[in-house]
Amino acid sequence: MTRLRTWLGATGFFAVAVLSSYAQESPPRASEVTMTAVKYSFDPNTVRVKKGDRVKLVITATDRDHGFKLAAFHIEQKLPKGEAVTVEFTADQAGTFPFECSVFCGLGHKKMKGQLIVE
Repeated sequence: MTRLRTWLGATGFFAVAVLSSYAQESPPRASEVTMTAVKYSFDPNTVRVKKGDRVKLVITATDRDHGFKLAAFHIEQKLPKGEAVTVEFTADQAGTFPFECSVFCGLGHKKMKGQLIVE
């Protein structure tokens, strides 16, 4: 009977410890950023998030068709004029990552860049 009580007590303690560790883990944060793409620039052109965040970029091209390319996260998305496009990914690596327009939009196209900073 003593062995049974000891076993039940140890099993109960283990179950509580496991459940407590799951409860302490927080779900990934969600970071939503509204952006515009217009005349050779993104606004904002710097986006800051935390490592592990679930990132949601809502990007609207206001003057013509543009594109959004974030090579480090394997993202390339067309941005039709006037249409809000949602780009979602998990920021699973820390660092500074460039993004750029991926649809030729005129003489200043090569200047249409920004950066994602994952802290």
